[in-house]
Amino acid sequence: MPPNPAHQAPEVAVLGPGSMPVTLATIDERHRAGEPIVMVTAYDYSSARAVDAAGVDLVLVGDSGAEMVLGYPSTVGVSTDEMLMLTRAVRRGLKTPFLISDLPFGSYEESSEQAVRTAVRFVREGGADAVKLERGHQASVERAGAIVAAGIPVMGHVGLTPQTSTALGGNRAQGRTAASAARIAGEMVALERAGCFAIVLEAVPAAVTEELMGLISVPVIGIGAGPATDGQVLVFHDLLGIRDGGGARFVQRYASLQQEMVTGVAAYARDVRERRYPAPEHCYTIDPDELAEFRRSLANLRASARQPSKP
Repeated sequence: MPPNPAHQAPEVAVLGPGSMPVTLATIDERHRAGEPIVMVTAYDYSSARAVDAAGVDLVLVGDSGAEMVLGYPSTVGVSTDEMLMLTRAVRRGLKTPFLISDLPFGSYEESSEQAVRTAVRFVREGGADAVKLERGHQASVERAGAIVAAGIPVMGHVGLTPQTSTALGGNRAQGRTAASAARIAGEMVALERAGCFAIVLEAVPAAVTEELMGLISVPVIGIGAGPATDGQVLVFHDLLGIRDGGGARFVQRYASLQQEMVTGVAAYARDVRERRYPAPEHCYTIDPDELAEFRRSLANLRASARQPSKP
């Protein structure tokens, strides 16, 4: 699907070296001022440089990288070491945005001690400013509290939580019944009390989101949760169209780069096969005298190679 002209982003100035890094204090100030918070996923150095230059506030190294860049069928297969690799790459590409990394499935559920150890690795080895964990049930709330107590900021995530989507009936919107919406509300309150500095709210009816806003005092970042949240997050590959298919219902494409990449590579392949590439302008040169001397030495080498070897 081509990008909607009505949603075309205007050109933005690339942030200069004097731009101040986004901190928790910055996020709090923008939230209090009612300024929408912009969050985007990134998974490598190149995507990090792009979102940094575009001036986003928060960058998430999401476990969705399992599907988008590592080729897993879902998020549950990605390991801690793989997520750390992605986080380090993104860290090297960022100057200004606040960097958050997802704790992958299986890296924090066992105990609070395990959760803290994993979170420490993402800060120490990955360079993350904070970590994100999914769900708001009692165990996740305890893990979040333990990580916060260890001095590491935590972002919560409720509604549709992809790591446990099977238990939720698949990648489906949540909060579509009174009981489900009430559960999400309770989870948000519990995560705030545990010390989370912000909460992602995913795939929840917009009308439910409107009722939830104001329930907690920390920023709520929406994805498929309507316009009432304090900010929005989209996956880098979704918003730029670097993937097959249209993605979830809530995805707005601002470019269609997948097709452009295919077109570009196909043009390159065609030029190679038809010997149009490389052209003279793509080639290095050598001084004619140097070339002549090389040819003489090469002729001598060839003549020597034709001589029979001595026994």
